[in-house]
Amino acid sequence: MDEILKPGQIVQCSPSGMPCTIEILLGAGGQGEVYKAQLGGADVAVKWFFPQMATPEQRRSMELLIRKGAPSEHFLYPMEITEASGVPGFGYVMPLRPKRFKNIVDLMKRKIEPTFRALATAGLNLSHNYLLLHSQGLCYRDISFGNAFFDPVNGDVLIADNDNVSVDGAAVLGVLGTPRFMAPEIVRGEAMPSTNTDLYSLSVLIFYMLMVAHPLEGAKEAAIKALDLPAMTKIYGTDATFIYDPNNDSNRPVPGIHDNALAFWRIYPQFLRDLFIRAFTEGLRDPANGRVRESEWRNEMIRLRDSIFYCGHCSMENFYDSIALKANGGNPGLCWACAAQLKLPPRIRIGKSVAMLNHNTELFPHHIDDNRMFDFSAPIAAVAVHPTNPNVWGLKNTSQDKWVITSAEGAIKDVEPGSSVTLSVGTKIQFGKMQGEIKI
Repeated sequence: MDEILKPGQIVQCSPSGMPCTIEILLGAGGQGEVYKAQLGGADVAVKWFFPQMATPEQRRSMELLIRKGAPSEHFLYPMEITEASGVPGFGYVMPLRPKRFKNIVDLMKRKIEPTFRALATAGLNLSHNYLLLHSQGLCYRDISFGNAFFDPVNGDVLIADNDNVSVDGAAVLGVLGTPRFMAPEIVRGEAMPSTNTDLYSLSVLIFYMLMVAHPLEGAKEAAIKALDLPAMTKIYGTDATFIYDPNNDSNRPVPGIHDNALAFWRIYPQFLRDLFIRAFTEGLRDPANGRVRESEWRNEMIRLRDSIFYCGHCSMENFYDSIALKANGGNPGLCWACAAQLKLPPRIRIGKSVAMLNHNTELFPHHIDDNRMFDFSAPIAAVAVHPTNPNVWGLKNTSQDKWVITSAEGAIKDVEPGSSVTLSVGTKIQFGKMQGEIKI
């Protein structure tokens, strides 16, 4: 296929008037081609729309996004419009995605093996950034695993293909979404993309990330011989049924076909499973009121991070599940990976939250201050081993503020910045306005 732009070709940026030099083609999609380019000595990406996509409406939409600016640095957002002499249509400049970011397709193909902590962090970051977008009165319209990228090491995220973004409720410019991610009411032809349909797509994306499976693909999908348009309309629209709907077992995962859904569902704690159940039961029946909000996913991804602890036998991540723990008489159960008996580490309860105190646990400002929600700027506490006794572990004060502790016996002591408190059951720590208590 002939490329629209050639290596070395100059395109002009508007409104700055700066020249941008095309280097190589990175890829092509349904709307246009993306190139690596140079702008002012920096690497950037240029997307050039195919002629049929370069409509006046699309251009006005791009100009609006450029004027508004990116909701955060996690969006590969349009920076300037680009044009080239003798080339039909137009394009735009956006930041270039660093190679460390992968998409969910890489996870599905097992090209990457991120930790549960990295996945939960990516879910947190995606939820937070889509919330920022929606708070500007915009909808993304095409949330899918092809447009969301994450660092499998630390869970950092980037959101691409932002030319799909539009004002919520505005006329649709081209795409309705990606098959398997579109809300059922869009599949049925009853609605157009909106912030509310984005919520459904976000839930599907998070389910894919954590379960490596689709929430509606079970026995009904397995029974279909040809997954053509009528079949997809049925599975994802007219007869959409969650594979773990507690009141409808007609679409359960099939062993040998949906093994990921079978394996991963049992690993996660009940609070997360309950949220997925709500997203794909109430969220299907009552789109206007039943969808899980971005802020709820954000809260539960933090809770999921905090519930991680490690198997003492194989070191694999497991999850603290207070509901299962109570049902099993205090027995945390067996490791999902090696079937060894699990042993819980100490944990700290601060307000309504519980964080497992592993060898690598850090607490952040949002743990101890409700006014600093989702603040991961710098840890205020970290689990650390005693400098002379490897059998004694403590919680080190890495903040700038003094703590006050009360032992189980009632003794009161100050813990200055840089000092530690031993992880002893019943010890209470006053973090300013919030108090934590160490438990086993």
